[in-house]
Amino acid sequence: MTSRFIYKSAATIRLFLFLWCVPILALASPTPAEIGRWEKQAANVTIIRDNWGIPHIYGKTDADAVFGLMYAQCEDDFARVEMNYIEKLGRKAEVYGEKELYNDLYVRLVIDSAGARADYEKSPAWLKKLLLAFADGINFYLYKNPRVKPALLTRFEPWFPLLWTDGSIGAINTADVTPEELKSFYTGTSYPVVQRASGFDEHTSGSNGFALAPQRTASGKSILYINPHVTFYFRPEVHMVSEEGLNAYGAVTWGQFFVYQGFNEHCGWMHTSCNVDVADVYREKVSRQNGKLVYAYNGKQRAVAERKVTVRMKDGGSKVFTTYATHHGPVMAVREGEYVTVKSVNRSLNGLLQSWLRTKARGLEDFKKTMDYRSNASNNTVYADRFGNIAYWHGNFVPLRDRQFDWSKPVDGTTAATEWKGLHPVSETVHVINPADGWIQNCNSTPFTVSGNSSPKKENYPAYMAPDGENFRGVNAARVLSRASGFTIESTIKAGYDRYLAAFEVLVPALLNAYESWPVNDSLKSRLAEPLAVMRSWDYYATEHSVATTLAIEWAQKLSSNLGKVYIEEGEDDQVQATKRFVAGAAPADLLVPFDRTVTELKKTFGSWGMAWGDVNRFQRLTNQLENQYDDNKPSYPVAFASSTWGMLPSYNSRAYANTKKRYGVSGNSFVCAVEFGDRLKARSLLAGGNSGNPNSPHFFDQGKMYATGSFKEVLFYREEVEKNAERTYRPGE
Repeated sequence: MTSRFIYKSAATIRLFLFLWCVPILALASPTPAEIGRWEKQAANVTIIRDNWGIPHIYGKTDADAVFGLMYAQCEDDFARVEMNYIEKLGRKAEVYGEKELYNDLYVRLVIDSAGARADYEKSPAWLKKLLLAFADGINFYLYKNPRVKPALLTRFEPWFPLLWTDGSIGAINTADVTPEELKSFYTGTSYPVVQRASGFDEHTSGSNGFALAPQRTASGKSILYINPHVTFYFRPEVHMVSEEGLNAYGAVTWGQFFVYQGFNEHCGWMHTSCNVDVADVYREKVSRQNGKLVYAYNGKQRAVAERKVTVRMKDGGSKVFTTYATHHGPVMAVREGEYVTVKSVNRSLNGLLQSWLRTKARGLEDFKKTMDYRSNASNNTVYADRFGNIAYWHGNFVPLRDRQFDWSKPVDGTTAATEWKGLHPVSETVHVINPADGWIQNCNSTPFTVSGNSSPKKENYPAYMAPDGENFRGVNAARVLSRASGFTIESTIKAGYDRYLAAFEVLVPALLNAYESWPVNDSLKSRLAEPLAVMRSWDYYATEHSVATTLAIEWAQKLSSNLGKVYIEEGEDDQVQATKRFVAGAAPADLLVPFDRTVTELKKTFGSWGMAWGDVNRFQRLTNQLENQYDDNKPSYPVAFASSTWGMLPSYNSRAYANTKKRYGVSGNSFVCAVEFGDRLKARSLLAGGNSGNPNSPHFFDQGKMYATGSFKEVLFYREEVEKNAERTYRPGE
C-alpha cells in the first residue's frame, strides 16, 4: 500500500543521556571463558580518537573491528545503543510503563524475535563471527564499566542486529496502519488517530543525496554528497578498518555494527527515504465456525492463527494478548467491519548481509551484487565511485504485483490474485546509471527528476513502484546542480547548503496579491503595510539577519497542512502541486488573516514583529535529553537554516516550546559529508553538535558553532592523518 506508515516512536527522540532507572534484571556475571575471549579480542583492536572524538577502529579481522566499534559506541552513548534495541524488542513498557503497552504490541506483531534467533543460527560462519563480536563488544563494555546501569538490557545477544531488515533501526513498514488502530482493535475501544494540533508539524525525517560525474567536477573525479535528515544525535561518525579489506567511514545509527551511510576508498553510498510500496493491507473475510475464527481464501475457509503475546511493564505487571493472523500477516485493525492484515517484511537475514557487504564493495559491479539481495525496504540509494560511475536506485525491495489492482488501497484478501509474486529484479526497478547529464539528486522526491533530461520515465514503471511526488527540495536541488559545473568539494557543499526557499516563490506573490485586493479603508491594510513591504523586497533566501524569513515561516506554518506533505498517496497532488492548488483556491482572507496573526504573535512574544531569523531560530544542545528543556537564558547559536518543507536543502526543523520564546532545532542535517573519489580520497564532514553523548566530554558540542554556520572539518581517512591528529590511542577496556 503506497502510503506506508513508518513508525518512529517518541522514545527514539526522548532518549536518556544517563539512565537512573533501576535495572529490571540483575547483571548476569560473565564466565571466565567469556572474559578471556573478550580480553583476547580486545588485544587485537586499536581505537584512535581523533581531535573531534571520532573513533577510528583498527582490527586484525572484520570481527575485531566490529568488537571495537561497539565498545566505542557504548563509550559515547550506551543509553542510545540500548534504547534502540529495547524498542526493536518491543520492551519499552518495561522501562517507561503502561503508556508504551500498545507500541510494544505493535512492534511484536511485525518483528519476530524468534525469527531473528533462527536466522542467527543459519547465518554463514563469517557473519556469525561479526554478530558475536557485536554482542561481545557491548557486553565487554558493561563488564569493564560496572557503574553504567542499563535500563533493561544487561546482556546483549548476537541475534539482536537481525531485528531489522535494512539497517534502518527506527523504521517499521506497516502500510498505513497506525498504533491507534491496533489499540482500538485489541481493546475494542475507539482511539482516534493523533491529529496535529494546528497547521502541521515539520518533517523530522528525510534526506538529500547528490552524485556528480567526472564531467561535472573540476578534478575529473566523481563526488558524492551525503546528507541524511534525522533527529539530532541519532547517529555518530565512525571509521572501521581491518586487515581483511574493510576500510569504511561514515555514520552509524546507535547500535549498528556497520557504516550505514558513508564510503570506503573505492565507492560511497547515501540513502534517502522513499514511498515505494513495500507493505500492503488486506481486507479479510473473517467468520466464526465451531467457536473458531476462520477466513475465506480461494473459495475455502482457513483457520485464523492465534498467538499469545505477553507484554511486561515497568511495575512488574504484564498483559497477555491473544493476537490473530492470516497467511498475509498479523491482524492489526478493523475497518468498516472487516479485519485487516498487514503484509510486510521488517527484518531479514539478507538485509543484514546486504548492509555489511556494501561497506566492502570495490566498485559498481560489486555494489550491484549487494543490491541484488533486494532487502532494503525503506530507502533509495545514491552512489558514486573512484572509477567515475554514479548511480541511483529508487527503492530496492519491490514486490511484484498484479497491476489490475489498486495497491494504494487495501486489497481483497480472499483471492490468490492479490498475492505478491516474488520481487522485481533490480533491473526492473526505477534506476539510472551514469546519466548523460552527469548529476543525480534525490530529496525524498520523485525519481523522474533525479537527473534532468536523463531521468527515468514515469510511463515505463508500475504506479506502486514510484508513487513519490515532487517537493520543493527536489526543485531546488535540480536547479543548483543543473546550472553549474566544475564542482569541487567546497562548491558541492555550497550547493548542498543552498538556502533558497522555493515554496515561497508560490506563496509570497499570492500573499502580496491578496493584500493589493484588500479594501483600502480596512485597518488590516494599514496594519500590514510595513511587514508586507519587507516581504515584497525579499529574495526568498533564508539568512540569519532576515526578518522576511521569520515572517514567512511563522506565517506559512499556519496555512494548509497539505503544504507540508512530502509523502503522498498514489494519485494525490504532490507538495508542489498542492501548494499551487492551495494558492489558486485561496481567498484573500485565507492568506492575510494568518499573516496578521503572525505579526501580532511576534509582537506579543518579542515586543516587535521585526525579528531577524537568527534571533528566533537557535541551536542548543541539552545536557538533559528529556523533551521541553530548552532554555532561552542558556547559550545557543543563531541558525540561518529552515525546515526542508520550504525547499531548504540544509534541513533544520525547529520549534518553540511552552517554556521558550525562541525556536530550537530538533532534527534535520545530521551527519553531512562530501567525498571526492580518486587515487587518494578527499572528504569533508560535519556532525550535529558533537560525537559524544556525554555532556562532560569536550566533544559533546564542539561542532555546535560549525553546525550552525555550515563549516565543515577535514575527514581523517588515512592512518597517518589519524595518528597525526590523535587525541587518545587505546584498546577496548583500557
